[in-house]
Amino acid sequence: MRIFLTATRAALAGVLLLSAAVSGAEEILFQNVRIFDGRSEQLSPPTRLLVSGNRIAAVGDDLAASANASVIDGRGYTLMPGLIDVHVHLTFGALTMPELVAPDLTPERAEAAAAREAEAMLLRGFTAVRDVGGPVWGLKAGIDSGRYVGPRIWPSGATISQTAGHGDFRMPHERSRRFFGEPSRAELLGATFIADGRADVLTAVRENLRFGASQIKLMAGGGTSSAYDPVDVTQYTLDEMKAAVEAAEDWGTYVTVHAYTPRAVRRAIEAGVKVIEHGQMLDEETLALMVEHDVWLSAQTLRASTPDMDPLRRAKREPVIRGQARMWPMARELGVKIAWGTDFLFEPALNREQNAYILLLREWYSPAEILKLLTHDNARLLALSGLRSPYEGRLGVIEEGALADLLLVRGNPLEDLELIADPERNFLLIMKDGGIFKNTLADTD
Repeated sequence: MRIFLTATRAALAGVLLLSAAVSGAEEILFQNVRIFDGRSEQLSPPTRLLVSGNRIAAVGDDLAASANASVIDGRGYTLMPGLIDVHVHLTFGALTMPELVAPDLTPERAEAAAAREAEAMLLRGFTAVRDVGGPVWGLKAGIDSGRYVGPRIWPSGATISQTAGHGDFRMPHERSRRFFGEPSRAELLGATFIADGRADVLTAVRENLRFGASQIKLMAGGGTSSAYDPVDVTQYTLDEMKAAVEAAEDWGTYVTVHAYTPRAVRRAIEAGVKVIEHGQMLDEETLALMVEHDVWLSAQTLRASTPDMDPLRRAKREPVIRGQARMWPMARELGVKIAWGTDFLFEPALNREQNAYILLLREWYSPAEILKLLTHDNARLLALSGLRSPYEGRLGVIEEGALADLLLVRGNPLEDLELIADPERNFLLIMKDGGIFKNTLADTD
């Protein structure tokens, strides 16, 4: 197996970054592991698991591997599917707002920053993510080719926003492209499309699909991290939103929308949108409508503030924070299909808290339910991309034929979820696509 030594991980003593691609003839046999399969409430008894190429070939006590197979003794630790975060912004989360608006920022520098954070994300155990807005094509291609190290990426491409919408990132001196003919700097960087009217929305959606979007991200309501739009406003007319849905469905995929309020979400449901991002301000009636129309809720566990949060953003976030304490238990009780993601923006230091934010779910879910949410359930949301999914195979489960994205965890996270919050110490082995990117078993007592 080829071994890559990367200078960027020099601070992580004892960590080996191994190739993402394992020869199809190569086998890895895990023995003496207890398995969380993505669904069960208990670990399996100590057993064996065989990886062949990038797939799980078999699970069982009597497995044998070929003579040249690598054998890994799991020492009775937990083998589980890789974690999935369905709401990330790899580029926006890698740079501060001053860095993003700096005149000397180039696409190359933005990609380099995102690549560093993507590698760190994989080493936190996140083997797959859904990027719901921003310039990500170069980063994804680099990871898939082995030039960068990082998780699998389901890309949306540039966000699609109306003028004065949540994705209108223009500086005060930048005027409307429609009237003055010049695209904004954010559009040139691939961060957003400002699209008004059915024709512009169709073009923006198709541009993202042309570059390989696995789903389309539309801004349907106000937000907390944008300058122009109050949180309560509704964005895009029904006709404009339907245009996005029609274009996405023609390509066999779906539209997800940024929205907090009942009015925005109800319009999105009427338009045929399949996923709502956020939704912390929803009422019981709207959540029930989501159940009726089989619409997913991609929600986050937010804190009221973070160390580097802009004061304006903190103030705009207040009604969202108040709402989430009501939304999570209502959505669970009503049977809404729920997925989980972080949605970190403009605060690179916050990325290190990605695993710790999982623990905030304990207010509403058991450890087993949380681990199922982070693996099996989040993988079901990724699967909505259908044929536009960038990777073939099942994720979020440990079963024969599934993709070999695996974590070996020191201890039993079903009994002690805190283990997940310290990946550097407790994730002893990280595998993505059959390749081992971290293995510190030799350093374990």
